[in-house]
Amino acid sequence: MPSLMPLAARRVFCLCASAALVTTLVACSKAEAPQEPLRSVKLLTVAGSDLNLGGEYAAEVRARVESRLGFRVGGKLLQRPAEPGQRVAAGQLLALVDAQDFQLAAQAAQAQVSAAQSQRDLAAAEFKRFEALKVQNFISGAELERREASLKAADAALNQAKAQAQAQGNQAGYARLTASHAGVITAVEAEVGQVVSAGQPVVRLAHDGPRDAVFAVSESAIMAIKMGQSMQATVLSTGQTVQGTVREMAASADPVTRTYAVKLALAPGVALPLGASLNVRAPGASGSAVSAIKLPTSALRQEGQGTAVWVLDEATMTVNSQAVQLGQVDGNEVVISSGLQPGQKVVSAGVHVLSPGQKVTVYSPDGKAPASAPAASSPR
Repeated sequence: MPSLMPLAARRVFCLCASAALVTTLVACSKAEAPQEPLRSVKLLTVAGSDLNLGGEYAAEVRARVESRLGFRVGGKLLQRPAEPGQRVAAGQLLALVDAQDFQLAAQAAQAQVSAAQSQRDLAAAEFKRFEALKVQNFISGAELERREASLKAADAALNQAKAQAQAQGNQAGYARLTASHAGVITAVEAEVGQVVSAGQPVVRLAHDGPRDAVFAVSESAIMAIKMGQSMQATVLSTGQTVQGTVREMAASADPVTRTYAVKLALAPGVALPLGASLNVRAPGASGSAVSAIKLPTSALRQEGQGTAVWVLDEATMTVNSQAVQLGQVDGNEVVISSGLQPGQKVVSAGVHVLSPGQKVTVYSPDGKAPASAPAASSPR
């Protein structure tokens, strides 16, 4: 009897395991995947609308010409009398570098001039003496020609030495940085004791004269601005109104901000301090309005590193994700620069509770499904 107990226990264990397996299989066969809820969504039909390209832009008063001045030679900066905001006259000293080496080189070049002058005088005296001997037929004509060639070589060496001395003298003079025009120092970019290289900017000088109002606009707004167009600007500090005309527009967008710089030439006689803040009013020119696709911000959602919207497939009544590129903001709406075509139907609300391929119904305030989605550029 004891020898039969292990066998019976094994049989009982096998029966229990088989029953548990059958129960699991039955339970799995009865489980069904939960169906996603059929959501009701608000739709709008994508359509082009006129984009108001006018508006106000923050501008800054700048000099028409602003130079970044630097030394034509390198050296250690000994003095920099110029300070930001200082008014300077043409020819006024702005900075000074150590010119000792240039002065020594100039002295050496001057010594070369003296040596070349002595050689030239000697060659001239010999040529004069040999010329007298030739008159008396004591020497041949070839000998006189050799003395003449020596004189010409001495003349050339003297001219070369003088040119080198002049160049070295100029180098010593370049150690002084002076103002090229009358104006205002707007910035300094080097300090006393610093070793600067040739051409390195040391100070910025805003020249006296005409002033510009500089501001940035978006890619869509730049299309409505024309060269020579008149605009009005308001000085924020005083409320003064000034007139100007567009004189320059950037040919390419700024690589960081993706905006275009516009320079507005202020009317002659307008005396405004550099850096003054203005509000430039840039109304859209007649006939310059463009058609653009605009969506409310509620229709946009973040997808990865970009922006996307839900587009309705009317054949299956499902929604699919569509990536879009955004333009400028126009009130509570955003301009869609690419990604959508007129006639497509886009979900305008509740975009964060949907998933790709999900079936939806069109929301209706009275509870009845409309025959088609409303055709509008934005929901009311």
